Amino acid sequence: MRIAVIGAGAVGGTLAALLQRAGHDVVVTARGEHGAAIEHDGLLLTGGWGVHRARVRVVESLAAPLDLLVLATKVHDTAAALGAAARLDGTPVIVVQNGLGGEAAVRDALPHSPVAIGLALFAASLLEPGQIEVTGPNPLVVGGDPTAVAAALPALRSALPAQVTVADDIVGAQWTKLLVNQVNALPAITGWSVQQVVAHDGLRAMLTRGMRETATVARAAGVRIAPLGAVGPDEVALLLNDDAAAGEAVPRALAEGMGDVPNPASTLQSIRRGRATEIDALNGVVVAAGSAHGVATPVNALMVELVHEVERTGAFLDPTAALARLVASTTQD
Repeated sequence: MRIAVIGAGAVGGTLAALLQRAGHDVVVTARGEHGAAIEHDGLLLTGGWGVHRARVRVVESLAAPLDLLVLATKVHDTAAALGAAARLDGTPVIVVQNGLGGEAAVRDALPHSPVAIGLALFAASLLEPGQIEVTGPNPLVVGGDPTAVAAALPALRSALPAQVTVADDIVGAQWTKLLVNQVNALPAITGWSVQQVVAHDGLRAMLTRGMRETATVARAAGVRIAPLGAVGPDEVALLLNDDAAAGEAVPRALAEGMGDVPNPASTLQSIRRGRATEIDALNGVVVAAGSAHGVATPVNALMVELVHEVERTGAFLDPTAALARLVASTTQD
């Protein structure tokens, strides 16, 4: 198949390399030093799915005919990134992003394109320009428009054998991923890995509270948290349990599933690269939905504030200081 990956960062680059390894004709869009390294030396993938140097073309704009577009930018970059695909309205698209909102931007920019949603449960890190390491070789879940899903599945399953599943309730699965993505904010605030955050008693408790807020907002919005990876209705029940300590089993399980390789999570990766984060499409979505449905979300609101503070200042908060800010802001919750 002829496939374009818009945004060849950690997730998009992983998919581009695997699709190229499976024999597909792949082109990518990538910026700056990363794009230059891919163009010169190829895209080197290491880690959980083996070692492969993918020779993929780096382009600034895309031309027909293409069989599939994979959109893997940050949500806030979606509209600008789709400028490269202006001539491809009607081409099936699969949106593989954290957070909510990207698929709506695709429908606005490419109104005749069927749109599927992909939820990447695998963990990958952009180590340096042109090199990506898969630290958690976990599945990819897809859903959405049946035409787009049918277009994407053969290619994805050729690239990730036995690792691609189809969700019956993709909206519920998106909210489950939103809950899982609570692990992003505190690493971005402290500079610690997900595993370090979860190992810290105070930070783990706050992370659990953020997850609880997310589950509460989803319930108020009438969204059923769908099973996704290690998280489903049983884990939501733990988070909503009156025993706050019971809910801490959820972030513990997520961290254990990441293994021993420190996982920085995508928001910290953006901070380290000097890029704008996707925090508004993650915790910010929870805050907005909570406001719409009358649910207080003080932990999520402060997470958004502190991540933006780190973006502005370039200085991480000491975990003790971060926790003090969180506690001070939420004592009346």
